Amino acid sequence: MNCYQIMAVRILDRGKSAVEVQRVLTEHGCAILTRLGLHDQSVPGTCSPSGLLVLQLCCDADTSAGLEKKLNSLDGVKAKLVDLSD
Repeated sequence: MNCYQIMAVRILDRGKSAVEVQRVLTEHGCAILTRLGLHDQSVPGTCSPSGLLVLQLCCDADTSAGLEKKLNSLDGVKAKLVDLSD
């Protein structure tokens, strides 16, 4: 079990992709220790169409690689895994 994995997920069109991204994250919910969602709010009271998720994963390498692959298969979504373990 490796809890030193961070995944950054960029969502280009939250309106189009959010439901599918949430479905994939729910499938892998037991592997996600921390989830932080960020979006650009350059105009107060509005939401940017794009966003960034930062995930701390606590799982084996196959699980994190599978999550990264599934997220990258979605249109308008780019995921990148960083493994900080020894």
